[in-house]
Amino acid sequence: MKYIFLVLFALVFASCSSKEPVVSKQGVDKEAELKKEFEKSIEIYDLVNIPQDVEFFTQEVDTKTKTYNIQNKYEKYYFNVWNDTAPRETLEDVKWPFNAYKAGDSYGENLQLLKQEFFDEMLDNANFGKYGTLNAKAVTLRHVNIRAFPTIKPLLRDPKKAGEGFPFDYLQNSTLHANKPLFVSHYSKDKEWVYAFSSFTSGWIKSSEIAFLKKEHIDLWQKAQQIFLVKEDVPIYSSDGTFLFSSKIGMMLALISENDKNFTALAISSYKNSSPKFEKVKISKDIARKDILNLDRKALTSIMSEVYKSNYGWGGMYGQRDCSSMLRDMYAPFGIWLPRNSSQQAKVGKIINLEDLSDEEKISIIKTSAVPFQTLLYKKGHIVLYVGTFKDEIIVFHNTWGIKTKKDDVEGRVVIGKSVFSTLRLGKNLEDYDKEGEILGNLESMNILTQ
Repeated sequence: MKYIFLVLFALVFASCSSKEPVVSKQGVDKEAELKKEFEKSIEIYDLVNIPQDVEFFTQEVDTKTKTYNIQNKYEKYYFNVWNDTAPRETLEDVKWPFNAYKAGDSYGENLQLLKQEFFDEMLDNANFGKYGTLNAKAVTLRHVNIRAFPTIKPLLRDPKKAGEGFPFDYLQNSTLHANKPLFVSHYSKDKEWVYAFSSFTSGWIKSSEIAFLKKEHIDLWQKAQQIFLVKEDVPIYSSDGTFLFSSKIGMMLALISENDKNFTALAISSYKNSSPKFEKVKISKDIARKDILNLDRKALTSIMSEVYKSNYGWGGMYGQRDCSSMLRDMYAPFGIWLPRNSSQQAKVGKIINLEDLSDEEKISIIKTSAVPFQTLLYKKGHIVLYVGTFKDEIIVFHNTWGIKTKKDDVEGRVVIGKSVFSTLRLGKNLEDYDKEGEILGNLESMNILTQ
């Protein structure tokens, strides 16, 4: 058993006043009445009539589904940036946000158009003349945002349009869990930010949120037995009781030792000047596993119940997940590596093309060929997990912002903002349902991850 012994690591150091309700002469609270009517008018059939219960759908899964022997492949992907010697993308490739976003159609946090000075300042601070000059290995210290520009300020499209404005900050590339491996290209000019690569994305991270590691540290870490965290939002503390970070499905840590009840694992906090402090953390075996999980009923129920708690978070903002990050994290404890975005996830495993087929043909192929809990269905910009059928309807699991509507050629949204089980025609009962935006009609492909 490849425990990592850390002797040679030597542990170093709402508004101002409440609004009065509008009351009619008859004493009826009109505000409450209108709210009740509004909620009634947008009742979503699928969310009322399809069980929103993970265990309901996993009960048909084989209790003896085999383990897919791909843990070594997963770990290779996970640590790959620690084995790079130069940035894995060209300078022109990483500058894509400065070509994509311009003054004139981009809005800031005050919902006013961003001026050209904002873009000039961002480009200057990005310090791309230093690209690929640091080339250092590091880890995240906590759950971090990875940004397209070196700023926490948002960039929005026209907030007056449906599906734009909050929460769609286009500078939010993704998020990374605590103690995630990084390859750091260079600092921003003000040194508040670093441009970094993770195993699945790149962008700007605050320099205060990382710690640099030496080669001997990363070599030992990669050779160690790893543990997968299988519970959400459990606080992880250092040996002296200092809070370090919260657990997330999809996290891995290097194992030091274990007893009947707990693992002792390696975690990193910061000492000073981005130097690492190596921590021994005690992690209950209730929230972590040493081996990858079987794709069986018990494990699927447990892991899906954890990620099901996530509200919708564009690019993983606010510690939440979007459609692709939910699936990516969900499959990590099973040793199945998925890329970050939906279009790339749709290319993993056995791919079956669904383009140019009728709705009826798509339904037939899915029912005949899709494997529950192992098959993804993809349409441009969104990806969902096939979990089986209910009352002869195809049911999928996904994290979604909402349902497109259209009335008098004006687009709208009915916001859901969370993980749900639904049909491929979610919202079809709504009076202003926009069929052009539905999942089924826009499906491009399905892919079976384990084939």
